[in-house]
Amino acid sequence: MLTEIIFSGFGGQGILFAGKTLAYSGMDMGKEISWLPSYGPEMRGGTANCSVCISDDKIGSPLVTSPDILAVMNTPSFDRFESKVKSGGVIFADSAMTERETVRDDVEFHSIPASELADSNGLTGMGNIVLLGNMLKECGSRLGDFTLSAVKEAFKKIVPPSKPELLEKNIRALEIGYAY
Repeated sequence: MLTEIIFSGFGGQGILFAGKTLAYSGMDMGKEISWLPSYGPEMRGGTANCSVCISDDKIGSPLVTSPDILAVMNTPSFDRFESKVKSGGVIFADSAMTERETVRDDVEFHSIPASELADSNGLTGMGNIVLLGNMLKECGSRLGDFTLSAVKEAFKKIVPPSKPELLEKNIRALEIGYAY
């Protein structure tokens, strides 16, 4: 099994954090993983994306050119990566931040108002994790049987112990996306 994922959006939307969370979860589950961030020098407001590979075997390259799964949080990212998703792949889009749906009929498409759901639950800025939660629900088996509890455990390693409120918020955001 090899699953290749691209997360993409504007800098500051937590794109790299979402990918890092998935990578840590895979590592904890004994998978081979790679996480490759890419962002412009302007950081917040500029473009950001990251590639995550999850495999049962060694990974030859961390570069993802044709993802199995795409998660986008803005229209420019949707425009850039939509055509690169493998036939039979899955696209997740934050409908609160994207202006359209997919034009492809050979992929599965999930549109979720991730940023709005986060905002309406007092979790402003956590649309990335809401989107990740929905991805886990819809694609858990494609990811190597990822579970909600595995990702929650990864949060405990990534979120600084000095900020326990962020741990709780990330878990809530993940659960909201999973329940959507």
